[in-house]
Amino acid sequence: MKKMKRVLILEPYYGGSHRFFLEGLQANVAAVYTTFTLPARKWKMRMQLSALWCIDQINGLPYSERRFDVVLCSSFVDVAVLRALLTRVKGWDQDTKFCTYFHENQLLYPERQPESKNFQFAAINFNSALASDKIAFNSSYNAETFFAGCRKYLQTAADMGLSRTLDELRGRSCILFPGIDFTTIDRQKKDLEPGPAVIVWNHRWEHDKNPDQFFEALSELSSSGIDFRLMLLGKDFPNSPRCFTDAKKIFRERVLHYGYAASYADYIALLCRGNVVVSTALHEFFGIAIIEAVRAGCFPLLPARLAYPELFEKAYLYHDCELSGILAQAVRQNSRLPLDTAHAITERFSWKILAPRYSQWLLDEGQV
Repeated sequence: MKKMKRVLILEPYYGGSHRFFLEGLQANVAAVYTTFTLPARKWKMRMQLSALWCIDQINGLPYSERRFDVVLCSSFVDVAVLRALLTRVKGWDQDTKFCTYFHENQLLYPERQPESKNFQFAAINFNSALASDKIAFNSSYNAETFFAGCRKYLQTAADMGLSRTLDELRGRSCILFPGIDFTTIDRQKKDLEPGPAVIVWNHRWEHDKNPDQFFEALSELSSSGIDFRLMLLGKDFPNSPRCFTDAKKIFRERVLHYGYAASYADYIALLCRGNVVVSTALHEFFGIAIIEAVRAGCFPLLPARLAYPELFEKAYLYHDCELSGILAQAVRQNSRLPLDTAHAITERFSWKILAPRYSQWLLDEGQV
Protein backbone atom coordinates (compact mmCIF):
# COMPACT_ATOMS: atom_id res chain seq x y z
CA MET A 1 0.00 0.00 0.00
CA LYS A 2 1.28 3.45 -0.95
CA LYS A 3 2.30 5.53 2.05
CA MET A 4 0.27 8.72 2.32
CA LYS A 5 2.17 11.98 2.50
CA ARG A 6 2.16 14.04 5.66
CA VAL A 7 0.89 17.62 5.36
CA LEU A 8 1.14 20.34 7.99
CA ILE A 9 -1.54 23.00 7.59
CA LEU A 10 -0.86 26.42 9.13
CA GLU A 11 -3.84 28.79 9.13
CA PRO A 12 -3.80 31.73 11.55
CA TYR A 13 -7.11 33.05 10.17
CA TYR A 14 -9.34 30.00 10.45
CA GLY A 15 -12.80 31.23 9.55
CA GLY A 16 -15.05 32.01 6.59
CA SER A 17 -13.71 30.93 3.22
CA HIS A 18 -10.35 29.91 4.73
CA ARG A 19 -11.98 27.35 7.01
CA PHE A 20 -14.42 26.22 4.33
CA PHE A 21 -11.51 25.59 1.95
CA LEU A 22 -9.41 23.60 4.42
CA GLU A 23 -12.30 21.42 5.53
CA GLY A 24 -13.00 20.54 1.90
CA LEU A 25 -9.34 19.96 1.10
CA GLN A 26 -8.89 17.47 3.94
CA ALA A 27 -12.09 15.64 2.99
CA ASN A 28 -11.19 15.35 -0.70
CA VAL A 29 -7.39 15.13 -1.01
CA ALA A 30 -5.92 12.02 0.63
CA ALA A 31 -3.03 12.75 2.99
CA VAL A 32 -2.18 12.60 6.70
CA TYR A 33 -2.95 16.09 8.00
CA THR A 34 -1.77 17.96 11.06
CA THR A 35 -3.51 21.31 11.45
CA PHE A 36 -2.60 24.36 13.55
CA THR A 37 -5.15 27.18 13.44
CA LEU A 38 -6.10 30.43 15.15
CA PRO A 39 -9.53 32.12 15.15
CA ALA A 40 -10.28 34.53 12.31
CA ARG A 41 -9.67 37.89 13.96
CA LYS A 42 -6.98 40.60 14.23
CA TRP A 43 -5.66 39.85 10.75
CA LYS A 44 -2.83 42.38 10.92
CA MET A 45 -1.49 40.87 14.12
CA ARG A 46 -1.84 37.40 12.59
CA MET A 47 0.30 38.38 9.61
CA GLN A 48 2.96 39.94 11.80
CA LEU A 49 3.29 37.29 14.51
CA SER A 50 1.74 34.01 13.39
CA ALA A 51 5.07 32.60 12.14
CA LEU A 52 6.44 32.74 15.68
CA TRP A 53 3.24 31.12 16.98
CA CYS A 54 3.56 28.34 14.39
CA ILE A 55 7.10 27.61 15.63
CA ASP A 56 5.78 27.23 19.17
CA GLN A 57 3.20 24.70 17.94
CA ILE A 58 5.79 22.69 16.03
CA ASN A 59 8.15 22.71 19.01
CA GLY A 60 5.29 21.22 21.01
CA LEU A 61 5.28 18.12 18.81
CA PRO A 62 7.36 15.05 19.73
CA TYR A 63 10.55 14.84 17.68
CA SER A 64 9.20 11.85 15.77
CA GLU A 65 6.21 13.90 14.55
CA ARG A 66 8.15 16.92 13.26
CA ARG A 67 8.78 15.52 9.80
CA PHE A 68 6.35 16.53 7.04
CA ASP A 69 6.41 16.21 3.28
CA VAL A 70 4.57 19.49 2.76
CA VAL A 71 3.64 22.59 4.73
CA LEU A 72 0.53 24.38 3.45
CA CYS A 73 0.27 28.03 4.50
CA SER A 74 -2.30 30.68 3.81
CA SER A 75 -1.22 34.19 2.89
CA PHE A 76 -1.67 35.24 6.54
CA VAL A 77 1.56 33.39 7.38
CA ASP A 78 4.92 35.13 6.97
CA VAL A 79 6.53 32.16 5.25
CA ALA A 80 9.95 33.80 5.00
CA VAL A 81 10.17 34.30 8.78
CA LEU A 82 8.72 30.84 9.38
CA ARG A 83 11.34 29.06 7.26
CA ALA A 84 14.13 31.06 8.86
CA LEU A 85 12.96 30.10 12.36
CA LEU A 86 12.53 26.46 11.39
CA THR A 87 16.29 26.12 10.92
CA ARG A 88 16.51 26.13 14.73
CA VAL A 89 13.84 23.47 15.30
CA LYS A 90 15.34 20.12 16.22
CA GLY A 91 14.17 17.25 14.07
CA TRP A 92 12.80 19.48 11.30
CA ASP A 93 13.48 18.28 7.75
CA GLN A 94 14.90 21.23 5.83
CA ASP A 95 13.84 19.58 2.54
CA THR A 96 10.15 19.96 3.43
CA LYS A 97 8.25 21.68 0.62
CA PHE A 98 6.25 24.84 1.31
CA CYS A 99 3.05 25.62 -0.59
CA THR A 100 1.26 28.93 -0.07
CA TYR A 101 -2.36 29.48 -1.07
CA PHE A 102 -3.47 33.07 -1.66
CA HIS A 103 -7.17 33.55 -0.91
CA GLU A 104 -6.41 37.27 -1.12
CA ASN A 105 -3.41 39.56 -1.33
CA GLN A 106 -2.53 42.72 0.52
CA LEU A 107 -1.13 44.46 -2.55
CA LEU A 108 -4.61 45.58 -3.56
CA TYR A 109 -7.05 46.67 -0.87
CA PRO A 110 -9.44 49.65 -0.87
CA GLU A 111 -8.24 51.48 2.22
CA ARG A 112 -10.73 53.95 3.68
CA GLN A 113 -7.82 56.38 3.93
CA PRO A 114 -5.62 55.65 0.88
CA GLU A 115 -2.99 58.17 1.92
CA SER A 116 -2.21 56.03 4.97
CA LYS A 117 -1.30 52.98 2.88
CA ASN A 118 2.15 51.50 3.38
CA PHE A 119 3.90 48.40 2.10
CA GLN A 120 4.21 46.46 5.37
CA PHE A 121 1.65 43.78 4.64
CA ALA A 122 2.37 43.78 0.92
CA ALA A 123 5.99 43.02 1.82
CA ILE A 124 4.90 40.07 3.96
CA ASN A 125 2.92 38.63 1.03
CA PHE A 126 5.79 39.25 -1.37
CA ASN A 127 8.39 37.66 0.91
CA SER A 128 6.08 34.71 1.58
CA ALA A 129 5.84 34.09 -2.16
CA LEU A 130 9.62 34.29 -2.47
CA ALA A 131 10.08 31.77 0.33
CA SER A 132 7.50 29.28 -1.00
CA ASP A 133 8.26 26.37 -3.31
CA LYS A 134 4.80 26.58 -4.88
CA ILE A 135 2.20 29.35 -4.98
CA ALA A 136 -1.47 29.11 -5.89
CA PHE A 137 -4.00 31.91 -6.34
CA ASN A 138 -7.75 31.44 -6.14
CA SER A 139 -8.34 33.45 -9.33
CA SER A 140 -6.44 35.03 -12.20
CA TYR A 141 -7.60 38.39 -10.90
CA ASN A 142 -5.90 37.67 -7.58
CA ALA A 143 -2.68 36.66 -9.34
CA GLU A 144 -2.59 39.62 -11.69
CA THR A 145 -3.26 42.19 -8.96
CA PHE A 146 -0.59 40.51 -6.84
CA PHE A 147 2.05 40.74 -9.54
CA ALA A 148 1.02 44.27 -10.51
CA GLY A 149 1.30 45.28 -6.84
CA CYS A 150 4.68 43.57 -6.55
CA ARG A 151 5.90 45.47 -9.59
CA LYS A 152 4.81 48.75 -8.04
CA TYR A 153 6.42 47.76 -4.75
CA LEU A 154 9.73 46.90 -6.44
CA GLN A 155 9.70 50.18 -8.34
CA THR A 156 10.21 51.95 -5.02
CA ALA A 157 13.73 50.48 -5.20
CA ALA A 158 14.25 50.71 -8.97
CA ASP A 159 18.00 51.17 -8.60
CA MET A 160 18.27 47.64 -7.14
CA GLY A 161 17.16 45.91 -10.36
CA LEU A 162 14.80 43.39 -8.74
CA SER A 163 12.03 43.27 -11.34
CA ARG A 164 13.29 39.99 -12.84
CA THR A 165 12.26 38.33 -9.58
CA LEU A 166 8.63 38.47 -10.73
CA ASP A 167 9.28 36.16 -13.69
CA GLU A 168 10.70 33.57 -11.34
CA LEU A 169 7.69 33.90 -9.04
CA ARG A 170 5.28 33.50 -11.94
CA GLY A 171 7.04 30.28 -12.86
CA ARG A 172 6.17 28.83 -9.45
CA SER A 173 2.56 30.00 -9.43
CA CYS A 174 -0.73 28.66 -10.74
CA ILE A 175 -4.46 29.37 -10.55
CA LEU A 176 -6.54 26.98 -8.43
CA PHE A 177 -10.13 27.81 -7.66
CA PRO A 178 -11.06 26.94 -4.07
CA GLY A 179 -13.07 23.72 -4.12
CA ILE A 180 -16.65 23.85 -2.86
CA ASP A 181 -18.71 21.02 -1.41
CA PHE A 182 -22.19 21.39 -2.91
CA THR A 183 -23.69 18.38 -1.12
CA THR A 184 -25.86 20.36 1.32
CA ILE A 185 -27.12 22.67 -1.43
CA ASP A 186 -27.92 19.85 -3.84
CA ARG A 187 -29.94 17.99 -1.19
CA GLN A 188 -32.02 21.01 -0.24
CA LYS A 189 -35.55 21.36 -1.61
CA LYS A 190 -35.71 24.33 -3.98
CA ASP A 191 -39.41 24.84 -4.67
CA LEU A 192 -40.09 28.56 -4.24
CA GLU A 193 -43.19 29.80 -2.49
CA PRO A 194 -45.42 32.05 -4.63
CA GLY A 195 -45.03 35.76 -4.06
CA PRO A 196 -42.71 38.68 -4.79
CA ALA A 197 -39.14 37.99 -5.89
CA VAL A 198 -36.62 37.57 -3.07
CA ILE A 199 -33.36 39.55 -3.34
CA VAL A 200 -30.37 38.08 -1.50
CA TRP A 201 -27.32 39.80 -0.02
CA ASN A 202 -24.89 37.21 1.42
CA HIS A 203 -21.57 39.04 1.82
CA ARG A 204 -19.60 40.37 4.76
CA TRP A 205 -21.14 43.52 6.17
CA GLU A 206 -18.09 45.69 5.48
CA HIS A 207 -17.27 48.77 3.44
CA ASP A 208 -15.29 46.91 0.75
CA LYS A 209 -18.46 45.04 -0.29
CA ASN A 210 -20.02 48.42 -1.17
CA PRO A 211 -23.43 47.91 0.50
CA ASP A 212 -24.43 51.56 0.01
CA GLN A 213 -24.81 50.98 -3.74
CA PHE A 214 -26.92 47.89 -3.08
CA PHE A 215 -29.33 49.69 -0.77
CA GLU A 216 -29.53 52.69 -3.12
CA ALA A 217 -30.69 50.32 -5.87
CA LEU A 218 -33.30 48.82 -3.52
CA SER A 219 -34.56 52.31 -2.67
CA GLU A 220 -35.02 53.04 -6.37
CA LEU A 221 -37.01 49.83 -6.77
CA SER A 222 -39.19 50.73 -3.80
CA SER A 223 -39.75 54.27 -5.09
CA SER A 224 -40.84 52.81 -8.43
CA GLY A 225 -43.50 50.72 -6.72
CA ILE A 226 -41.79 47.41 -7.45
CA ASP A 227 -42.61 44.78 -4.86
CA PHE A 228 -39.83 42.53 -3.55
CA ARG A 229 -38.64 40.72 -0.47
CA LEU A 230 -35.16 40.89 1.03
CA MET A 231 -32.78 38.55 2.81
CA LEU A 232 -29.70 40.13 4.40
CA LEU A 233 -27.28 37.31 5.11
CA GLY A 234 -23.54 37.37 5.78
CA LYS A 235 -21.38 38.16 8.77
CA ASP A 236 -21.77 41.47 10.57
CA PHE A 237 -19.20 43.23 12.74
CA PRO A 238 -19.26 45.79 15.57
CA ASN A 239 -18.29 48.50 13.08
CA SER A 240 -20.43 47.31 10.16
CA PRO A 241 -21.72 50.12 7.91
CA ARG A 242 -24.74 51.92 9.30
CA CYS A 243 -26.69 51.31 6.10
CA PHE A 244 -27.57 47.81 7.32
CA THR A 245 -29.37 48.98 10.46
CA ASP A 246 -31.01 51.73 8.41
CA ALA A 247 -32.15 49.17 5.83
CA LYS A 248 -33.71 47.03 8.54
CA LYS A 249 -35.99 49.96 9.37
CA ILE A 250 -36.56 51.25 5.85
CA PHE A 251 -37.41 47.83 4.39
CA ARG A 252 -38.83 46.29 7.57
CA GLU A 253 -41.97 44.99 5.83
CA ARG A 254 -39.89 43.36 3.12
CA VAL A 255 -37.12 41.74 5.20
CA LEU A 256 -37.48 37.95 5.48
CA HIS A 257 -34.14 37.45 7.24
CA TYR A 258 -31.64 39.79 8.84
CA GLY A 259 -28.22 38.68 10.07
CA TYR A 260 -25.91 35.70 10.15
CA ALA A 261 -27.67 32.35 9.78
CA ALA A 262 -27.64 30.07 12.84
CA SER A 263 -26.03 27.20 10.93
CA TYR A 264 -24.73 26.36 7.47
CA ALA A 265 -27.83 24.24 6.84
CA ASP A 266 -30.05 27.19 7.76
CA TYR A 267 -27.99 29.44 5.49
CA ILE A 268 -28.42 27.10 2.53
CA ALA A 269 -32.15 26.76 3.19
CA LEU A 270 -32.44 30.55 3.03
CA LEU A 271 -30.42 30.76 -0.20
CA CYS A 272 -32.76 28.23 -1.78
CA ARG A 273 -35.65 30.64 -1.16
CA GLY A 274 -33.98 33.43 -3.13
CA ASN A 275 -34.57 34.59 -6.68
CA VAL A 276 -31.71 37.01 -7.27
CA VAL A 277 -28.32 37.38 -5.56
CA VAL A 278 -26.52 40.71 -5.93
CA SER A 279 -22.92 41.76 -5.48
CA THR A 280 -21.74 45.36 -5.51
CA ALA A 281 -18.24 44.48 -4.27
CA LEU A 282 -15.23 46.74 -4.66
CA HIS A 283 -12.95 44.05 -3.26
CA GLU A 284 -13.39 40.39 -4.17
CA PHE A 285 -10.78 37.85 -5.23
CA PHE A 286 -13.18 34.94 -5.80
CA GLY A 287 -16.64 34.93 -4.22
CA ILE A 288 -17.65 31.61 -2.68
CA ALA A 289 -20.85 33.19 -1.31
CA ILE A 290 -22.04 34.09 -4.81
CA ILE A 291 -21.28 30.62 -6.17
CA GLU A 292 -23.18 29.01 -3.30
CA ALA A 293 -26.20 31.20 -4.06
CA VAL A 294 -26.00 30.41 -7.77
CA ARG A 295 -25.82 26.68 -7.04
CA ALA A 296 -28.97 27.15 -4.95
CA GLY A 297 -30.71 28.65 -8.00
CA CYS A 298 -30.34 32.39 -7.45
CA PHE A 299 -29.87 34.47 -10.60
CA PRO A 300 -26.60 36.42 -10.13
CA LEU A 301 -26.22 40.14 -10.81
CA LEU A 302 -22.52 40.91 -10.53
CA PRO A 303 -20.30 43.90 -11.29
CA ALA A 304 -18.23 43.57 -14.44
CA ARG A 305 -14.97 43.82 -12.50
CA LEU A 306 -12.74 42.00 -10.01
CA ALA A 307 -12.80 38.18 -10.37
CA TYR A 308 -16.37 37.99 -11.68
CA PRO A 309 -15.66 38.23 -15.45
CA GLU A 310 -13.47 35.11 -15.31
CA LEU A 311 -16.07 33.16 -13.31
CA PHE A 312 -19.35 34.16 -15.03
CA GLU A 313 -20.62 34.94 -18.50
CA LYS A 314 -21.47 38.50 -19.57
CA ALA A 315 -25.19 37.80 -19.19
CA TYR A 316 -24.74 37.96 -15.42
CA LEU A 317 -22.53 41.06 -15.30
CA TYR A 318 -23.49 44.73 -15.08
CA HIS A 319 -21.82 48.12 -15.10
CA ASP A 320 -22.54 50.38 -12.12
CA CYS A 321 -24.98 52.65 -13.93
CA GLU A 322 -27.04 49.62 -14.97
CA LEU A 323 -27.70 48.00 -11.60
CA SER A 324 -31.06 49.55 -10.74
CA GLY A 325 -32.49 48.85 -14.18
CA ILE A 326 -31.43 45.23 -14.50
CA LEU A 327 -32.35 44.50 -10.88
CA ALA A 328 -35.82 45.91 -11.50
CA GLN A 329 -36.16 43.74 -14.59
CA ALA A 330 -35.02 40.61 -12.72
CA VAL A 331 -37.48 41.28 -9.89
CA ARG A 332 -40.42 41.90 -12.23
CA GLN A 333 -39.67 38.64 -14.04
CA ASN A 334 -39.18 36.69 -10.80
CA SER A 335 -35.87 35.58 -12.31
CA ARG A 336 -34.37 32.36 -11.06
CA LEU A 337 -31.94 29.90 -12.60
CA PRO A 338 -33.17 26.48 -13.74
CA LEU A 339 -31.40 23.92 -11.58
CA ASP A 340 -29.61 22.31 -14.52
CA THR A 341 -28.23 25.73 -15.46
CA ALA A 342 -27.17 26.43 -11.87
CA HIS A 343 -25.38 23.09 -11.80
CA ALA A 344 -23.64 23.67 -15.14
CA ILE A 345 -22.42 27.14 -14.13
CA THR A 346 -20.96 26.03 -10.81
CA GLU A 347 -19.79 22.43 -11.27
CA ARG A 348 -16.26 23.43 -12.29
CA PHE A 349 -15.81 24.84 -8.77
CA SER A 350 -16.71 21.54 -7.09
CA TRP A 351 -14.22 19.39 -5.22
CA LYS A 352 -15.15 16.54 -7.54
CA ILE A 353 -13.54 18.46 -10.40
CA LEU A 354 -10.76 20.22 -8.50
CA ALA A 355 -9.46 17.53 -6.11
CA PRO A 356 -7.10 15.94 -8.69
CA ARG A 357 -5.52 19.31 -9.39
CA TYR A 358 -4.91 19.87 -5.68
CA SER A 359 -3.36 16.41 -5.35
CA GLN A 360 -0.92 17.34 -8.10
CA TRP A 361 -0.14 20.81 -6.74
CA LEU A 362 0.16 19.90 -3.08
CA LEU A 363 1.41 16.32 -3.20
CA ASP A 364 2.91 15.95 -6.70
CA GLU A 365 0.46 13.12 -7.32
CA GLY A 366 -1.41 12.62 -10.61
CA GLN A 367 -1.67 15.20 -13.36
CA VAL A 368 -3.47 18.50 -13.68
